[in-house]
Amino acid sequence: MTPARRTPVRVGVFGLLGSGNLGNDGSLEAVLGYLRAEHPEASVDALCGGPEAVTTRFGIPATRLHWYRGEYRSASRAGAIAGKGLGKLVDVFRTAAWVRRHDVVIVPGMGVLEATLPLRPWGFPYSLFLLCASGRLLGTRVALAGVGAAPINNRPTRALVRWSARLAAYRSYRDAQSRDAMRAMGVDTARDEVYPDLAFALPAPRASAPPDPSGPSGPVCVGVMDFHGGNDDRDRADEIYRRYLDGTIRFVRALVEDDRAVRLLTGDECDASVVAAILDAVDSPLVTAAEPASLADLMKEMAAADTVVAIRYHNLICALKTGTPVLALCYAAKSDALMAEMGLGAFCHPAREVDADRLLEQFRALEKRSAELRQTLAERNLAAARRLEDQFNSLTAALFPANDDVHTPRKAP
Repeated sequence: MTPARRTPVRVGVFGLLGSGNLGNDGSLEAVLGYLRAEHPEASVDALCGGPEAVTTRFGIPATRLHWYRGEYRSASRAGAIAGKGLGKLVDVFRTAAWVRRHDVVIVPGMGVLEATLPLRPWGFPYSLFLLCASGRLLGTRVALAGVGAAPINNRPTRALVRWSARLAAYRSYRDAQSRDAMRAMGVDTARDEVYPDLAFALPAPRASAPPDPSGPSGPVCVGVMDFHGGNDDRDRADEIYRRYLDGTIRFVRALVEDDRAVRLLTGDECDASVVAAILDAVDSPLVTAAEPASLADLMKEMAAADTVVAIRYHNLICALKTGTPVLALCYAAKSDALMAEMGLGAFCHPAREVDADRLLEQFRALEKRSAELRQTLAERNLAAARRLEDQFNSLTAALFPANDDVHTPRKAP
């Protein structure tokens, strides 16, 4: 009997991808891995922030998200303001035309339903709304897969996010509090599921041998961020940044005084200025900086470390994925929730109020429990992998129903 053939499906991926944020690109990598394994017949392309970077790295065609090239630059001159305004109108038709060419569009993870970092309503929230509205009007299934959400105080942003979620054909979240936030905004989440972040589906490097308690202390990875608070902190953004940077510098200096090698890591291109400030303030050969180009690069660095201290959400995921004990500088509830889920809830520190002495105390407590925590992380990572198999099977059932009769559910290793 001739095997049934799957119907080719046109799949689009959408988001601030290829724009220098390693976490966003890691989520895309995970979804592309799923599509290539389970739906190799699908044709895939992207509507994204950095089309050239996405095409170069992932080998798929890509289109620029915004018609106006200066979308994310401040507009003060009349010409720039007019350009942005015209761009918003043009993007209505560009987005609809792109959506129309697809059977399915996937928004791969990312915090697309939150405003925990500075965000204007007519930026990405508006773009996401255009996508979801176009999908509903044109009959293209739009999936928000493993996304993050959080309460939003700004009314226009909240309205755009709420309607985007309502118009999507499929929703799943990377933690329970994201689903709770959308329910509180008036979205019916009765059928929405919670799964681990998509980045947990990425392959991890081979773990290094656990540190020898009787031997010399190994390197510490410190993940940094150009952190100025969130949407509600604009009036004290400089104060928050200065406190975060000063506290981090003091912490790194204390590690150097203990003869610990420190490896500075970024998660976005904008973090380079923070690395430069720390290197300038702590003039020591023990402090070096990496230039990671992907989450895989970050995981390689972290797998070789004794301990990680990090602030960016996906830097935390990379440390957790490699089984390396990590201390989190938390700027949003999503980080606290992630750490609790992975068994490290006691090792969180507020990013807006970094206290170097307290941070050092927590760091030493973390290292004392290193062996125990590595075992905990191994168990939690296995559970996360199994849940993500459920996520991908759920996506297939929701987005590729015509292929259900020939689809064999994925199984966790």
